[in-house]
Amino acid sequence: MIAAFLKSAIRLSATFLFGSTGEIIIEKGGHLNLGIPGVMSVGAACGCIAEFYMVRAFGTSAPFMLLAIPILVTLLTGALMGLLFSFLTVTLRANQNVVGLAMTTFGVGLAGYLITKMQSQNFIIITRASKFYLNLFNLAGNDNWFVKIFLSHGILVYIAIILAIVVQIILSKTRVGLNLRAVGENPATADAAGINVTKYRYVSTCVGCAISALGGLFCIMDYMGGNWEYILEGYGWLSIALVIFTMWRPALAIPGSFIFGGLYILSSYIDGVTFAQMEIINILPYAVAIVVLIITSIFGKKNVQPPAALGLSYFREER
Repeated sequence: MIAAFLKSAIRLSATFLFGSTGEIIIEKGGHLNLGIPGVMSVGAACGCIAEFYMVRAFGTSAPFMLLAIPILVTLLTGALMGLLFSFLTVTLRANQNVVGLAMTTFGVGLAGYLITKMQSQNFIIITRASKFYLNLFNLAGNDNWFVKIFLSHGILVYIAIILAIVVQIILSKTRVGLNLRAVGENPATADAAGINVTKYRYVSTCVGCAISALGGLFCIMDYMGGNWEYILEGYGWLSIALVIFTMWRPALAIPGSFIFGGLYILSSYIDGVTFAQMEIINILPYAVAIVVLIITSIFGKKNVQPPAALGLSYFREER
């Protein structure tokens, strides 16, 4: 039972890891994108629709295409959502909080509409393609506890971990990462130093949204086995909470996402839990994030604080 719990927690954690890694990239550039739940929902919907047409066209005889095409469509959809957010907040100077909340409402509604339209066309056939997401090494039936917990997941779980590590290295060890952090801390100073603030915010937001959208596709095609569930909005908010919990560090998002995944499914592994108790357990990830935020605010160390210009629009002519 412990092995099953750990395996399920790791599997669910990839959803939060994709979402939080993408949001960290965005916030490091000074943007606060509260539209991540909408981005994940639309990305998942478009990826599933691409999967649907791929299965209808090729059946299950082209496993690589059944993985690659929906992933590419999801990444492109997420990037377009990021482009929309950047256009509204950078070019049109709209309030970031308002735009983010509007994108969540729009994204969740649009995803629901698209899936409802597709479900009338035997949309359930995408479950046939989910098996290609579920098990990378084909070791799910192995009795070894290590294999069962760590090596019986789909390819996207490992991609999520690799992405978080790569993003951590880029942010801390490369010129691009240092420039992005400078934009998030003090865009006026970065601009004076010759860094194109607008370009960095556009690109970081598009890349971050693309990665976050992949979390939505993973949730539906891997964790839910190809069955659409209207739970992505909640997972999106948890991904944003995870950013606070990990103190804006992608490397810490790996164990952090596992903790969030474990807390989220904990009630399913406790006997005799009432519905009210289950709801209390489900809010534990949010409570933990709030506690971490309070603690970091009290100590006030700069390396655990959000970017100084987070949520603030930058207008060069006002420098």
